[in-house]
Amino acid sequence: MASNARNLTAGDATARNPAAEPVAQRPPGIGTADAGRPATVRPQERPPDERPAERTEERTDGTGAPPSAGSDGLTAAFAAPARIPLPDASGPRDAPTRLIAHGCWYPSADPSGTRLAFICDRGGVPQLWTGPADGEPVRLLDDGPDPVREVSWSPDGRWIAYTTAPGGGEHTRVLCVRPDGSDRQILAGAEPGSSAHLGCWAHDGSAVTVTVAVPTGPPAPSSPSGSDTTSGDGPSGTGTGRGFGLDLGSGLSDGRLPDHWRSRAGATELLGPVPHTDRGPALPSPAVTVGTTPIGAPGGTLTATAFGDGLSAYLVDPDGVAAPVLIAAVQDAATLRVCDLSRDGSLALLRRGPRGRREAVVLRTADHVTTCVLPVADGDPWIGSFSPRADALRLRSNAHREFAVLLTAELDPDGRPLGWSTVAAREGSDLELLRYTRDGATAVLAWNIRGMSDVEILDPDTDTGTDTDARPEEGTGASRHISLPHEVVTRVTDANSRLALALSGSRRRPGIWWLPDGATPVRTPWSSRDEDAVPPGRPPVRPVPLRPTARDGLPLNGWYYRAPGRAPGEPAPCVIHLHGGPEDQERPVLDPLYHEILGRGLDIFAPDVRGSSGYGRSFVDADLGRGRFAALDDVADCTAHAVLAGPADPSRLAVMGRSYGGYLTFASLVWHPDLFRTGVAVCGMSDLTTFFEGTEPWIAQSAAHKYGHPERDRELLRELSPMTRIDALRAPLFAVHGEHDTNVPPRESEQFVRAARERGVPAELLTLREEGHDFLRADNRRLFRRAAADWLQRHLLG
Repeated sequence: MASNARNLTAGDATARNPAAEPVAQRPPGIGTADAGRPATVRPQERPPDERPAERTEERTDGTGAPPSAGSDGLTAAFAAPARIPLPDASGPRDAPTRLIAHGCWYPSADPSGTRLAFICDRGGVPQLWTGPADGEPVRLLDDGPDPVREVSWSPDGRWIAYTTAPGGGEHTRVLCVRPDGSDRQILAGAEPGSSAHLGCWAHDGSAVTVTVAVPTGPPAPSSPSGSDTTSGDGPSGTGTGRGFGLDLGSGLSDGRLPDHWRSRAGATELLGPVPHTDRGPALPSPAVTVGTTPIGAPGGTLTATAFGDGLSAYLVDPDGVAAPVLIAAVQDAATLRVCDLSRDGSLALLRRGPRGRREAVVLRTADHVTTCVLPVADGDPWIGSFSPRADALRLRSNAHREFAVLLTAELDPDGRPLGWSTVAAREGSDLELLRYTRDGATAVLAWNIRGMSDVEILDPDTDTGTDTDARPEEGTGASRHISLPHEVVTRVTDANSRLALALSGSRRRPGIWWLPDGATPVRTPWSSRDEDAVPPGRPPVRPVPLRPTARDGLPLNGWYYRAPGRAPGEPAPCVIHLHGGPEDQERPVLDPLYHEILGRGLDIFAPDVRGSSGYGRSFVDADLGRGRFAALDDVADCTAHAVLAGPADPSRLAVMGRSYGGYLTFASLVWHPDLFRTGVAVCGMSDLTTFFEGTEPWIAQSAAHKYGHPERDRELLRELSPMTRIDALRAPLFAVHGEHDTNVPPRESEQFVRAARERGVPAELLTLREEGHDFLRADNRRLFRRAAADWLQRHLLG
């Protein structure tokens, strides 16, 4: 472990977390009133033969409640993670069965910037690989069957941290491995029922932050007699019961829907709350004291909700020399991630909260005092960073605005912001990726312009703040742009004096490009070539934008894919494909599913109905509560536009979607039963009540904000549930689900298919083994694509 990290703190640091003794240590100085910035966080050394203690005891009353609050008023942490060594799992330099059309994504560079760790599916499943940016060969570091989700190379180059999804499910664990494939170990998430998430590294590379999630909600009460809850007697059994009937802490005093949710009048005022057009924070943020939780909340304490996971963020030493250090803990939370630590370890930047209500939190690590809370945008979880001297904070935020911008604030010695200014903003565009170079001088920004990316680099003299929302003036040298070979950037990483970009596009598989001269992207030799994106003979289709208008006047957007070989005006069968989220956005990237469907002679129109991201916060909020009915109308309006403005054949239409798009598919088939000839629903919700019963707690928190509370808004959820209108179903249905999906349990597809069959409507269900909410294995993805395309072809062309 790096010596400078061990000596971050002056003085003895022996205070322990009373709730997790002796598993984790609290940073020194808690409760003190030292002048200036308090003492800093660091891992605490322990003898090599000292084993971590067992988990703290749970209550014996069967509730599984989290530990009680400590005497200092902080929520007690859950047991610190314990390192588990694993056997060497590095594979050959090439995959035994290599996919020519493979994807590479999520790059992370070593300190020299010459080598990259990345995720690649050339072996049939997303795995951890490493290789030089400008040459071969590449090396497989973990040949296990569990899909890899995130990758992070330590700043000192000694470790690569990564997350995996055991069994392809939704729970993840954090691992570490040496760059040569040795010393592989689990850092967190090995305990049954727990999940772990990767955070940032300490800047000296001596430790990495992880968040450990332990379910804390008690089992659901039985449904009251006479309720409309669907019974759980399907093949997959009942849900987990972690979510139903519990206070979600929606931020509303009485837990009821906001007034703007209640009306269903078809008017453009249904865009939710007042549009976010305020110029943004201009005054210093008030200091926020911490009451019942270590990280506080705007206006005082964070009310316990008894609904969600218990989340504890730790600083973990991969070498095992030091015990884990608790950074923050919170009960019943949707998410908690450590995004950055100051160089001296005295400040932590956290991202917390459910979708649609994310917050950036600045925490003093020594005394757990929250010095700043500011709303931030959904999307990429890496929301910002501290300056090298921790005298400034840079955030990607949409606080008081329609679109996310780059904000910066000077920090006083206690970590409190002195005032905010806008560094970069674009009218009508979200800042979706933000990355500062390791010296903290240069900012790399990726803007979302109607689904396409524009990358801008701000030079050091730009980051001085501005009082306007205008982007830096062209020709001043304040910013420069990167010409991209493909439409969408999914990740930006600093590679010493260079940059590495993960790109996707309508004509290529995901790949990694690096900028040797800082300006011109060059494809890494181990990423798929563009000509290998699809089998020869049928090139990818580049979509064209369509701009429908909803019946209430709200402008919508979408991408239309024309099947090859058809005359321009020839009517064609068309599949309306609906994305998930609801906050996702349709992007012009190569989707093998689309390629398969287009190859069967079927067009595709992929719209962004209200609730999608990329068009401002008011558009995202436009489907809240009863606004969901307008979103269902959007599906019909977009379909009509595809017929009137495009070449879609009105007599041969299908609807298809995944996750929330699967819900829209179920709903469209029963709300518009005569519009579609068939439907394909993938991992969709069919009954919002049973969905709340079985989903993950953090999903339930976000869903309650979007759909309604599972108790107080039961009638609204019943009205919005496709199962409520199942008698209106006319069209044949094909449902697909992953067997380990805990976001939307398989019961949701099973009960809809069963009910359709009971009513004489043809319906089939495909359950994919060893998959969760996302289908990650090449053989299963291929099976899904072909089965779905076969179904659509049979019902639209047969």
